[in-house]
Amino acid sequence: MQLQVRPVTPIHRICMVVVFVCLSTIGTAFASTLTPLDIARLQYVADVQISPDGQHIAYVRAVPREPGSEKDGPAYLELHIVDNDGNSRPYITGHQTVSKVRWLGNGNLCFLAKRSGDKHPSLYHIAIDGGEAERILSHDSGIADYSFSADGTTLAFVASAKKKDAQKIKPNATVYEESTPRKLVWIASIKWQGNGRRQTPTAAKAQPIDLGGSASAPQLRADGKALAVAIAPTPQIDDHYMNRSIHLVDLTKKKKKSQRELKLPGKLGAFHWSPDGVHLAIQAGIDRHDPSPGRIWLAKTQEDDLKVLLGEFDGAVSQLSWNGNDEIIYLASHGTASSIHRIQWADGKQSLIANQDGLAIRGMSLSRDGGTAAVTGHSANHPMEVFSLGIADSKWSRLTDSNPWLAKKKLGKQEVVRYKARDGLEIEGILIHPVKRKKRKRVPLIMVIHGGPESHYSNGWMTFYSGPGQMAAGRGFAVFYPNYRGSTGRGVAFSKVSQGDPAGNEFNDIVDGLDHLVEIGLVDAKRVGITGGSYGGYASAWAATRFSSKFRASVVFVGISDQISKIGTTDIPEEMYAVHFLERPWTNWDKYLKASPIYHADGSTTATLVMHGREDRRVDSSQAKSLYRHLKLRGEAPVRLVLYAGEGHGNRKANARFDYSLRLLRWMEHFVKKAKSNLPPLDLNYDKALGVTKSK
Repeated sequence: MQLQVRPVTPIHRICMVVVFVCLSTIGTAFASTLTPLDIARLQYVADVQISPDGQHIAYVRAVPREPGSEKDGPAYLELHIVDNDGNSRPYITGHQTVSKVRWLGNGNLCFLAKRSGDKHPSLYHIAIDGGEAERILSHDSGIADYSFSADGTTLAFVASAKKKDAQKIKPNATVYEESTPRKLVWIASIKWQGNGRRQTPTAAKAQPIDLGGSASAPQLRADGKALAVAIAPTPQIDDHYMNRSIHLVDLTKKKKKSQRELKLPGKLGAFHWSPDGVHLAIQAGIDRHDPSPGRIWLAKTQEDDLKVLLGEFDGAVSQLSWNGNDEIIYLASHGTASSIHRIQWADGKQSLIANQDGLAIRGMSLSRDGGTAAVTGHSANHPMEVFSLGIADSKWSRLTDSNPWLAKKKLGKQEVVRYKARDGLEIEGILIHPVKRKKRKRVPLIMVIHGGPESHYSNGWMTFYSGPGQMAAGRGFAVFYPNYRGSTGRGVAFSKVSQGDPAGNEFNDIVDGLDHLVEIGLVDAKRVGITGGSYGGYASAWAATRFSSKFRASVVFVGISDQISKIGTTDIPEEMYAVHFLERPWTNWDKYLKASPIYHADGSTTATLVMHGREDRRVDSSQAKSLYRHLKLRGEAPVRLVLYAGEGHGNRKANARFDYSLRLLRWMEHFVKKAKSNLPPLDLNYDKALGVTKSK
C-alpha cells in the first residue's frame, strides 16, 4: 500500500512562509540537527474526529508556548478542520484549550472549553461553515465529559457533585483523599431552533443521576432513551483504574437508577453502543492481573451475556468502533507496529484492513457508513499528523503537516532491533543511530526506558522533551528504546511475565539489550547513559545502583527509589499489588526492600541526575529526595536533585519541559560523551539555548 501525500494548498504555503520567517530570526532554527528549542516548538495532532458523512475531519492541534517569550503554561489546544483533499481551516485558535471534540448529526461540532465568561469548562458548538462558537451548557463545577443522542436533543454529561455552601471559617486544611468530590452524571434536554447548521441550542435544567459512586465516560444510546456509564466506588485514581464497572440506566423511567451492572474481570477501557442499541462493545482486561484493557468484550444489554473476543490475541487492542450492528473495527498494537482490523462478533471471523510500514497509528475515528477512517499517526520523520484511510481499498492519504520545517533537519536512521534475553526470551526495541558516525567507530549510547511497565514504544516519532531521541542522535549518540518484558503490545502473557518479580528479569532485559549493541560493534561499553520516567525512572535508578558498573550516567525522572515508602504515598496502591508485586508488602517486607534502588546504593559510581515534580501524587517527590540522599551519603559519583514547582507526574509547562531537555542532554554529554567526573555548572545558559544574542 502506497502512502499518498496531498498537495500543499495556498493557505498551507502562507503558513509555511510565516513559520520559516519567524524561525529565521533566531540562530538555532536552521541547525542541521534537532535542538531542545526545536522540540519545544513541535506541534502535533492530539485528537481526530471524522464527520458522520466522512467529508471532513476535525482535529485538535497542540501548540506549545514559546519558552522565554510567552506566559508559561501547557500547550494550547486548537480546533481545526481538514477535508479529504488536505485543505485545512482553523476554527478555534490562539490562546485556547479545546477538548472532547464530537460531531452532531446536523453537521455541527461540539467541544469543551473554558472561554470568556466561563468559570469552568463548558460545552460549546460551532457550525462547520464557520461563525462564532456558541455555548450550549455550563455547569457549576465544570463539565468533564459528555454524550449526545443521535438527534442532539438529549445530553448526558459528567461533572463533580455540588460542594456544600462555604462557611465563615475557612481553615487551610484538606482531608486527604476524602475531600476529592465525586462526579455525577447529569441529563439535560436540548432544543434546537433554526434551520440546517445555523441552529441555536437551548438547554433545559440538567438533572443529576446519583449511582452511588464516581461517574465517568457517559455513553447515550442513539435514541437517547438509555445510558451506559462507568462508575468507580470512589473518585480516587486507583478505583478508576482497578474497580470501575458499567451501569445501564433506563432514561424513560421516572426514577432513574441503575438497571444492570456489568462487572468486567479486568481494567475497564472505552465502551460503545451498537447502532441498534442491542450490544455494548467494551475494551477491558482479561482478568484482574491483566495490566491493560487490551481485549474486546461484548455484552448483550438485555441479557446476562458477556463474552470475550480475541482472548488469545498476541497484540493489544487500543481502540474500537462499530461498523453496522455485526462488525467491530479495531486498532491494535503488535510490538512496535500497529494495524487496523475488523471482526464479526457472531463467529469471530476477522481480517486485516490496513497497516502502513513506518507509521505508528495512535487514534481512529470511523464515518457513519464505515467507508472512511480518520487516523492519527506518527513516524520516524514526524510527530502525530492526520491521515485518511479508505476502509474498502486500504488507501492512505496524509492530510496535515504541522511542522514543515522538519524536512530541513538531518535525522539519524531509525530501526527495530530484536535480541535474545539471557533466558532466551526475544525482546525488541527501537534504535536511533547517530546522525554522523565515523566508519565502524563505536559510539556513546543513551538508553530510554518507558514507564508503566504496562506501556510500549511504537516505531514512530521518538523525540520528546524527556526522550532525547534525535536531539541526542544529532550530538553523536545512539539512542535505544527497549520494550522489556512486561510491556504491552505482545499479548497478555508477555505483559504479565514480569509480575511478582519487580526489578528482576524485566530490568535484566535492559542490560541484555545494552550488551547486544556492544556485541554488534555499535556501542562503546564504557560510555553508556540511561534515562526514563516513572517506571522508567525506577529502571534508571536501578541502573544507577544495582547495575552501576554498566552505566556512567543516569537521569531519573519521577522515578521510584523505595518500594516500601512508595506503597504508603502513591495514589495507586491497589494497582501496584494487582499488576506489579502480586503480594502486599507486609507479607514480604524483604522483597519490597530488595526491589528498592536505595538498598543497592552503596558504592554507586554512576553520575545521577534526579528530577521530579513537587506535586507528584503517583510517585511522591520524597522518592527523589530519598534517592538523592542515599547516593550522596553512600555513593561515589556526583549526584544532583532538581524539583519542579507546580509539576506533577511529568512536566506540563513549557519552561519546565525546556529546562528538563537542556539538563538531560548536558548531563549525558558531560559524563557519558566527555567522561568528566565533576558536576556541571549549577545554572543553565538559557539565552544560548534560545539563540538570544546579547548586544554589547
